[in-house]
Amino acid sequence: MTRALLARAAPDVARELVGWTFLVDGVGGVVVETEAYEPDDPASHSYGGRKARNTTMFGPPGRLYVYRSYGIHWCANVVCCEEGVGAAVLLRALEPTAGLDVMRARRRLDDDRLLAAGPGRLTQALDISGAHDGLDILASPFTLRPPDTSAEVVASPRVGITRATDRLWRYSLAGSSFVSRPRPRA
Repeated sequence: MTRALLARAAPDVARELVGWTFLVDGVGGVVVETEAYEPDDPASHSYGGRKARNTTMFGPPGRLYVYRSYGIHWCANVVCCEEGVGAAVLLRALEPTAGLDVMRARRRLDDDRLLAAGPGRLTQALDISGAHDGLDILASPFTLRPPDTSAEVVASPRVGITRATDRLWRYSLAGSSFVSRPRPRA
């Protein structure tokens, strides 16, 4: 992926990332679910402008914006649009394909469908933490590769938010059993 592909509107980038392979130090898999967040979106961390917590969202496209959700789980987002805009794509779920034993040990479970099904599970499986905030996903320790074939993507409402719930900015790989719960409607 080139930086130019990331320098677009969050919904476009979110849809495009489905089917791509995302690895951290060689561990990861195929992105099967994303969500888009734009600055005019009341559910976005950038809504209301730049603050200490969301500064990375306003950086150049291709940076990883990592934050704690409910003080418990890390969540990883890919910054998109142009620098200064405040848009990002939440990585919601992966189909594990590389480093499964490492992910199983980190998550302490054997059900591969649940290793990275959800933003908190994904970051735990890939060992992403606040130390990764602001890092460039187009450079080590990350690998981002396009799919061999185009992915069939399903759009649905985002989950886990209370505002702007009508926006169909959750994108999932059609038919994937690795998406987070609840599964989107086809």
